[in-house]
Amino acid sequence: MGPAPFRFVPSTPEGFIEGPAFSRPFKLLATVIVGGCAIWLGQLWSAGALGSARSSGLGWFLAGMALMVWTWFSIMTSTTRLDDKGLHQRWIWDKHMALDDLAFGKLIRIRGLDWLVAPRLYARTLMGKFAVFYAASPQMLAEFERLVEELRKARAL
Repeated sequence: MGPAPFRFVPSTPEGFIEGPAFSRPFKLLATVIVGGCAIWLGQLWSAGALGSARSSGLGWFLAGMALMVWTWFSIMTSTTRLDDKGLHQRWIWDKHMALDDLAFGKLIRIRGLDWLVAPRLYARTLMGKFAVFYAASPQMLAEFERLVEELRKARAL
């Protein structure tokens, strides 16, 4: 038993919407930070401040740098998709949430700073599973707002 499945269809002619998860200024900021850290690591290594390649100190710095590069790559390539089946985001790990068992949604954003701080949709299922989906395009944000409003109305009944 329980509530009826939630139904939602994006208002695009294709029946789905897809766009970047993060804005260009945010991607540029991430590039500057990761690039700066890589240059700094290279300078420390060339100055001999990290020890030899056999010492464990260098390994930890390289592992940290590898994590930063992987996160940077994920930011650069991350996309969010909304269709009549669910929400999907390519990210460090792919996230997917079916729409039919959504229980709650909230759009979290800092108005005026959408260009830097990616707005996000916090979504929770009837079973309590939750996920956060980022969106940088105005069209995706408009669909997120519509989805949250329709979900609120559907679950208020």
